[in-house]
Amino acid sequence: MTGDPRDIDVLIIGAGPAGLAAGAELAAAGAGRVEILERERQAGGIPRHCHHGGFGGRIERAAHAWASATGSAYARAGTTGPDYARRGVAAALRAGAELRTGVTVTGWAGPRTVETTGPAGLERITARAVVLATGARERPRSARLIPGTRPPGVCTTGELQQAVHLFGQRIGTRAVVIGDEPVGYAAAATLRAAGVHVVAMVTDRPPRPVRLLNGPAPLLTAATVTGLTGRTRLSGVVLRHDDGRTTTLRCDTVVLTGDFVPDHELARRGGILLDPGTRGPAYDSAFRTSRPGVFAAGNVLHAVERAEFAAQEGRAVAVPVLHRLAGTDEPAGGGLPLVVDAPLRWIAPNVTGPQGARPQGDRFVLRTARRLSRPLLVVSQDGRELHRQRLLSAAVPGRPFHLAAGWTDHVDPDGPPVRISAL
Repeated sequence: MTGDPRDIDVLIIGAGPAGLAAGAELAAAGAGRVEILERERQAGGIPRHCHHGGFGGRIERAAHAWASATGSAYARAGTTGPDYARRGVAAALRAGAELRTGVTVTGWAGPRTVETTGPAGLERITARAVVLATGARERPRSARLIPGTRPPGVCTTGELQQAVHLFGQRIGTRAVVIGDEPVGYAAAATLRAAGVHVVAMVTDRPPRPVRLLNGPAPLLTAATVTGLTGRTRLSGVVLRHDDGRTTTLRCDTVVLTGDFVPDHELARRGGILLDPGTRGPAYDSAFRTSRPGVFAAGNVLHAVERAEFAAQEGRAVAVPVLHRLAGTDEPAGGGLPLVVDAPLRWIAPNVTGPQGARPQGDRFVLRTARRLSRPLLVVSQDGRELHRQRLLSAAVPGRPFHLAAGWTDHVDPDGPPVRISAL
């Protein structure tokens, strides 16, 4: 170990939208020494290589990535991803937070003590409060169990955007995008910007009403990737349609999009309880994890939401952290799990907080595995109905929808887990 162990007030791990916003808010509020660690050489998170416009505010909430692919005004208006990232960095530094890049947290040496490696060598840092803001990552081909040969030409959206926008690399000539979430349309826009012809976008979801015309490529629904072909370079994607037909799309590039998972490795190493639905740290309305003094915010909690949503959580986590520093926080632990029934995938937050505590925005965020037409959401505990809410629009995979939080006052803190169903 080189360098002496150091003590600080707040340690934030991850300098994406959530981490930078948390650092700016805490430093401005007088939290003491606030330090942000980022393993990449450049801070800012995913927005660094998202060159479409619309980051922050209303335009981003209007699914700018999809609009970007159609060439609409949304794509040209608003802040680009790199600009958004630079503004986040500037705000944190201006508020007085210390930002260190190229530093990786390798493990835990105590409840709020981490070990790091970086340009200064090995370090051990102990903080009065720790905020995990490590974000999310896309699952690569190996994790998706796609069969076939292993030629070059297969990448995720993040790898594509970094190659094009950060490194200026040549991609290919013909591409297939696997996925039709907003990030898939962002990938298609990046490919077109690089001069690559997008052969098709492919999804295993059933056909549905199309609201946007002039899309970036034909959308093939109800189709599953069953193999990749090629030796020295990718030559095709084999698809199986729901009627049993098979098709091979000729291409030299495949972009795998939308299958995000929280980057929870550090939380797992620390023995922090993970939620089985989100696969991120289980947390309550005060962003508290199962380890006292360790908080979490942003897409490490729920992969994946827009950058501004993550930044809002970063700003919101500052309040419970400040209470922790002042010794005025509620006792941690004892929260009940919130459990969702299929086809719901997850709910966030996913642990009840202190009696009467409400989540950010006074609502919970949910995701579904399949399309639900104006579902009725029912909250119950041990057979006792706590709340029911009819959504005014459809709930669709890949898009968040919300559940009002007024029912939290009626939860029995000594009872079994709370269940949320969609009827």
